[in-house]
Amino acid sequence: MTFSPISYVESLRIGSVDFVSPNEIKVLLDVEAPNNVALNAGVPRPFPRVNEYALIPTESGLLVAQIEWITIERSQYPKRRGVQDFGLLDLPYPLRKMSLNPLGLLKEKWEGDKTSYLFSRGVERFPSVGDPVLTPTSDQLRAIVESGENRNVKLGVSPLADGASVKVDPDRLFGRHLAILGSTGSGKSCSVAGAIRWSIEAAETKIKEKAERQKQEETNKQKAAKEKEEMKQPANARFIVLDPNGEYTSTFSGLPGVRVYGAEDDKSRGIKQLRVPIWLWNGDEWAAFAQASEKTQRPTLIQALRSVRDSRQTVEKLPRNDLRRILNNIRAFIQEQAETETVWSESGKSKNFHMSLQSGLKDIGLADATDMYILKSKAEDIIQKFFKTRDGDLNWPRYSQISVENLLGEFNDICSKLELVEPANQENRLVSFNIEALLTQIRETAIKLGTSQYIEPMLLRIRTLLSDAKFKAVIACEDAGSDNDNAADKNAPKNALADWLNAYVCPSGAASPSITVIDLSLLPAELTHIIAAVVARLTLEALQRYRKLSDGQTLPTTLVMEEAHSFIKRYNDDGENVSASKACAQVFEKIAREGRKFGLGLVLSSQRPSELSPTVLSQCNTFLLHRLTSDRDQELVAKLVPDSLRGLLRDLPSLPSQHAILLGWAAETPTLVRMNDLAADQRPKSDDPNYWDVWRGAVERNVDWKTVAQDWQGVADEPETPPQ
Repeated sequence: MTFSPISYVESLRIGSVDFVSPNEIKVLLDVEAPNNVALNAGVPRPFPRVNEYALIPTESGLLVAQIEWITIERSQYPKRRGVQDFGLLDLPYPLRKMSLNPLGLLKEKWEGDKTSYLFSRGVERFPSVGDPVLTPTSDQLRAIVESGENRNVKLGVSPLADGASVKVDPDRLFGRHLAILGSTGSGKSCSVAGAIRWSIEAAETKIKEKAERQKQEETNKQKAAKEKEEMKQPANARFIVLDPNGEYTSTFSGLPGVRVYGAEDDKSRGIKQLRVPIWLWNGDEWAAFAQASEKTQRPTLIQALRSVRDSRQTVEKLPRNDLRRILNNIRAFIQEQAETETVWSESGKSKNFHMSLQSGLKDIGLADATDMYILKSKAEDIIQKFFKTRDGDLNWPRYSQISVENLLGEFNDICSKLELVEPANQENRLVSFNIEALLTQIRETAIKLGTSQYIEPMLLRIRTLLSDAKFKAVIACEDAGSDNDNAADKNAPKNALADWLNAYVCPSGAASPSITVIDLSLLPAELTHIIAAVVARLTLEALQRYRKLSDGQTLPTTLVMEEAHSFIKRYNDDGENVSASKACAQVFEKIAREGRKFGLGLVLSSQRPSELSPTVLSQCNTFLLHRLTSDRDQELVAKLVPDSLRGLLRDLPSLPSQHAILLGWAAETPTLVRMNDLAADQRPKSDDPNYWDVWRGAVERNVDWKTVAQDWQGVADEPETPPQ
């Protein structure tokens, strides 16, 4: 049996357009339209359900729309095509309606005798009232879900589109940040692990296919052998996974370039000692770690960091720091005046400024170095000349803005000639130093700045935190890429930064696959946010410099943050002090805003999106939404999508495990996905605890708290002393 084109279209009809707006189309279903299975299409077709698709013919092609709701209204007269009703019977007749959200356009293409379809987002022309509404065929459903270019990574299948493969473009998936959101037990962690594994496996398949084609086209045996070797090259992918729960330590086994780091070395499980030396931390991270107050402790800490990071610092040149300190005091005084609303001549801080200049001049006068005599005379002349510009008595001197700015200019000229001008962000230079040197420098700086009475609590906090053995192992100033865990805590060698980048970002070389898993689960709570912030910041800065030195080329890298709501929290920007969680969130906010330009993509996994930083969440262009049961989380996610698609998100509370809604930049159309299966040994260790099996004895659990305590305390098992 054959159908003409017109009769075939008529056989697919289920209703007609009753209402049209830019974001909603209402349909009046035909009375003849079946309730369950449509047999009039030649083959059995399930009648469309909520979130499935319907088609409306237009001049530009088939408009694709998604069903938002279906309802029954009661009509006072039957509405049947071809039947005239005179209103003689006053009975309630059922009338079915449904609402559609327009998504895009499905265009038909002819390739010889075969017909294919191409789906594109956006609507060129809307239908008119009375236009027919059709149920899509299997080929049309697959075209809706599978259309698009470079769909190389398969995430799963679509239950609403006859099992069509849901594939994504990895450039879109990872290049513009991905958020995987879902409640506990919804399959979120498996989606994270699967997205990484399936992407790498798809890339390796493409490499092998290309090499195989070249091999078949090449007639020279030597060339063919070379290409055969290239088939063994792994995918040149780079992933850095920050794992706060220790779920991913064995997830990527079998893939090339996998390295796992943790707070404790465990060779039996393939976990190396995590090392993020203190000299890699910048000023903000140090201030957050030390909980330094903004007014006194932080300036002292920053100045101490500048001193210990100064590569030109020697015993002979130490007096030169006194001149540099005077220069910094002048700059700080001008900055303070700019931040206050008082008039310069009425400022009460001029007295302190006057005393700091006198103290600085006295320190320079005590210098013994020969070249400091010249420095002393020039500094004395400038400062004495400045003192003459004061107004008021000696106990309360006041200085004009012009005189202070002239003093700054003259001091800056002298420091420039003597190469004493401090580089910008000197406290953030990646120059190695010893922790004891920093603590000593903090005390010396506090004496110079007159803040000694305020820095003792900060020093006590630092020493208390650093007394933890787990801290010492992680922040040790030794080669981060070395496996020698017995090395002493010495200053880092010259190539220490390169070793760290090789170990944690990716190895050097043209083809260098790398999956770095950083297990943060056993780190003390005070350190986890700092380590996450340092790793993320260094990765971004490394890729920034790579692009600078590579003529604009980027090194595509993906940073994965599990339990993102714990590390990228909403924070109050009004607070003066910078906490560790705030410093960590600010680093990820910068990556979210700027990372794409340097080839750094983000994958955020969270069960509480309402607690995430709005800046980071708003920069995510693709969302994989698993089951969400919290009203606050659902409301937040609904705000991230257009109004016309919010009906699809009503499914979130009832989604089964391993199902998710894919929407955003990587998806041509919002799609319900049944994610691919992962082998048991490839799944993250996030399964629900099996209480019942343990309770009824089906699974045995032996407890030895002594072994746990020894591992916890880091002590060896001592032989028991026999009784006397």
